[in-house]
Amino acid sequence: MNAKNKWELTFGTGGLRAFIGEGTNALNVQTIARATRGLCKYIQKTKGKSICICFDNRINSELFAHTAAEICAASGLKVYISRELAPTPFLSFCVRRYNAAAGIMITASHNPAKYNGYKVYGADGGQITNDAAEKITKFILKASYTKGAKTGGFENHIKAGKIEYIPGKVEAEYFAAVEEQAVGEKIDKNFVVAYTSLHGTGVRFVPKILELIGVTRIVSPKAQLIPDGNFPTCKSPNPEKPEAMAEVLDVARENNADIALATDPDADRVGVAVKHKGEYVLMTGNEIGVLLVDYILHNCNIVNPVIIKTIVTSTLGDRVAKQYGATVINTLTGFKYIGEEIGKLEAKGEASRFALGFEESYGYLKGAYVRDKDAVLACMLVCELASYYKRQGKTLRDGIEAIYKQYGLYEHKLLSFEVSGAYVNSLRQTPPTDFGDFKIAKVTDYQTQTELNLPRADVLQFDFINGNQVIIRPSGTEPLVKIYITATANKIQNAKFISRVEEYFKNAVSGAL
Repeated sequence: MNAKNKWELTFGTGGLRAFIGEGTNALNVQTIARATRGLCKYIQKTKGKSICICFDNRINSELFAHTAAEICAASGLKVYISRELAPTPFLSFCVRRYNAAAGIMITASHNPAKYNGYKVYGADGGQITNDAAEKITKFILKASYTKGAKTGGFENHIKAGKIEYIPGKVEAEYFAAVEEQAVGEKIDKNFVVAYTSLHGTGVRFVPKILELIGVTRIVSPKAQLIPDGNFPTCKSPNPEKPEAMAEVLDVARENNADIALATDPDADRVGVAVKHKGEYVLMTGNEIGVLLVDYILHNCNIVNPVIIKTIVTSTLGDRVAKQYGATVINTLTGFKYIGEEIGKLEAKGEASRFALGFEESYGYLKGAYVRDKDAVLACMLVCELASYYKRQGKTLRDGIEAIYKQYGLYEHKLLSFEVSGAYVNSLRQTPPTDFGDFKIAKVTDYQTQTELNLPRADVLQFDFINGNQVIIRPSGTEPLVKIYITATANKIQNAKFISRVEEYFKNAVSGAL
């Protein structure tokens, strides 16, 4: 549902995300207050009694969290709030642990420093659904930026017991839940991990979980361990981008680390590099996901295992999973959809079947203790995975190359164009029949398809006889159209296919501007 006018922020399934600044189209105390007033009305309508709130290291995150907490408490909700910065997956865990009606996470994930955000979670610990977002939006549009229940002051609500800090014992429960998902690989005492939190929340959580599974040597770029919303040592705190890994790779080289890890500010995504033949090689989100599928299904005794992934995530994951007899569920893009599928398994008493959920954008989850991707858990699993291969005299790169040798060389490329989402609709009206020499065998329109049993979505998928694939969709958080390319043959043919697709869309999009 849209805002009243273009000068107001639009609330959606991702909550709010915008520049920090003044005005109704920016993130500030007033826009946070208005969103919270609307959310409180929605929770009261559903007869909810409590809410959990966490925040990351970004500029004004703690202020925004305290603002939201005051309003919630003044509205009659019991508030459980983190005393210090905490990862998004911990917020999901707390919502479930306290049986809260909702959760608020103040974060803009991996966006640049000028952004902040307000993410809302449902009672299941997952990001809210489209239906819930629409209902909340109706209440927000009726709320005032400045008028509402007197907040009474944060500290006064603490003293009255209306706001309660989440205690250390709950963090301990979270760590126990994460550690329970360990596969059990014994970590060699000489195994060295280079880790950076990119100034974010992972600094309080990742080293601790690694120590719990037996990692004794963790080295880090010290400046990046200091929480700082200005991100002074990295232009972009996004571990999907190679430049975000630069500092930790320098430390890895200095200390001859086996593996380098970087978590984004709210610690729900992780970037991975591995030392291979004397050089540090970056691994993609698809590659780590496929390796984890293989590792978990090979080493864990899961009866009738289920792998859950998004439609834009490598189909190689499907092939590896099915080799083990696992069921693969593909969802729309966004981890909330993976969380919904976990919930369906749990409702049937089959949560133990869930082996792994993953997406190409560096997000992973094993276990049903939360409903969002968890980089704290992912760091633990990747260290186990790297140690597993090291014990065999191999690296993660060797592992993925062996999988490519068995199934074919899967290569992926993501294209992003600054063009209106209406472009996808125009493509829907006149879809291409080929990309040069590569003929399209099947077109799937997620607006009209029924055989996939998925919600309607503004997504087009082009499939080719040899397994190549192109998926196009508008971004849910930015004015971009994203194109996901999968090539499945060999170096020469893959490069040719990717080049043809890239050339087609560059020409097509420039003509649409």
